[in-house]
Amino acid sequence: MTEYTTVSIPKDLAERVDETIEGTSFSSTSDLVRFLLRSIVIQYQREGELTEAQFEDIAEQLADLGYLDR
Repeated sequence: MTEYTTVSIPKDLAERVDETIEGTSFSSTSDLVRFLLRSIVIQYQREGELTEAQFEDIAEQLADLGYLDR
């Protein structure tokens, strides 16, 4: 059985995510967060390391989508 942990995000961000995922295949904020984290981890594993520039690129993309405040 898979064990889980809790990650906290601001309520206003959770509300924006909920609005964003309406009509998509994501059924919850948790689904989207898992997808995004997996994507980052997979990219890291493929390339051997995640450079600061790559991390900034990812953060910028998430900010553009409204998931991060910059």
